Amino acid sequence: MAKQTDPETLSWISRKLLWVDKPGSADKLFKILAVVCALLFLSEFTFHKHVIVAVENIPGFYGIFGFVMFTALILVAKMLRTIIKRPEDYYAPKAIDSEEYPQADTERLDHDA
Repeated sequence: MAKQTDPETLSWISRKLLWVDKPGSADKLFKILAVVCALLFLSEFTFHKHVIVAVENIPGFYGIFGFVMFTALILVAKMLRTIIKRPEDYYAPKAIDSEEYPQADTERLDHDA
């Protein structure tokens, strides 16, 4: 049987993306993302914005705003988790696996004999 990561058994798109699984690929992806972000930031100086609110004139405003809001979302989710978190056995009294196993009703077979 062929190994699952064998390129011969994979689809063409999977073969094209095998480089992502190699060591060092995360660093390459991070560097590529940083370059793309820098280019997008620099592109803001090449056109005139038609803004509604004055704060939109700040270079990189939407990137900064998105980062701040994403961070706020994560922090709010962590706080919300402490409020709605339940103990591990919260549903235990009503769960099927919390019932006693009826040992008396089972037939024990001796397979060694």
